[in-house]
Amino acid sequence: MKYPNRHKPNRRNSTLFVKVIKYLALTVVVVAAALLMIDRWVSYQASDQVYMSQAEVENFDVAVVLGTSKYLGKVLNEYYTQRIDAAIALYQEGKVANFLLSGDNAHRSYNEPWTMKRDLLKAGIPDDKIFLDYAGFRTLDSVVRAKEIFDTDDFLIISQKFHCERALFIANFHDINAKCIAVPGPTSHSGIKVRAREVFARAKAVLDLYITNARPKFLGPKEPIITTEPTPEQIAEEEAFNETQLTELATDAPQPAMSAATPVAD
Repeated sequence: MKYPNRHKPNRRNSTLFVKVIKYLALTVVVVAAALLMIDRWVSYQASDQVYMSQAEVENFDVAVVLGTSKYLGKVLNEYYTQRIDAAIALYQEGKVANFLLSGDNAHRSYNEPWTMKRDLLKAGIPDDKIFLDYAGFRTLDSVVRAKEIFDTDDFLIISQKFHCERALFIANFHDINAKCIAVPGPTSHSGIKVRAREVFARAKAVLDLYITNARPKFLGPKEPIITTEPTPEQIAEEEAFNETQLTELATDAPQPAMSAATPVAD
């Protein structure tokens, strides 16, 4: 008499479980490899546009300071302080003329651009050299709005190296001329968690640019940053143009009609 094999279902389940584990492991490996390739690609394409020291920085009319929280709990955020310190030093060295402070303005008690402005004012930077972008909700918004709203297409970005590379990746995609000064990161901890999050942020940037064609949350009318004084040649050309316009207006103006009672000189 033959008895049914009661172990067959268990063997099938075991085989299925092994296949699922293999597929999951393969998926993890593929995703990890893709994330690593994207991370390295973003770093590579920006390598020639990153200044590693303030001594290397050329002169720029505009520097875009990317916002972040000033405090982490009750502790000063070193990512913030390093960016602000670099901005102040570059202005004092005469390498930056104007600042565009771009960040989140979530609510009245959290306002990244205004917080940065207060610290720059305390350092003696004039108010008319500081411009605020309250709609810099993320790096893409800050970089694209610098060109499309504030009408600057040749600017310096101030942030940490990992952030510089992603910002420049976005700028290059949008044909924006930009470079970045890589300021130091935190000294109190390694920053590994932030760098790990950056890997996923870079993947999101690729998705935004190449798949969804993401745009800034808010655009609007242009608010150009006036960065240069007119040259003597430009002033002379403007004056000559104005004189020509006045002459043409005087020539084309209708002559007053003379009445019969008006005496005519011989």
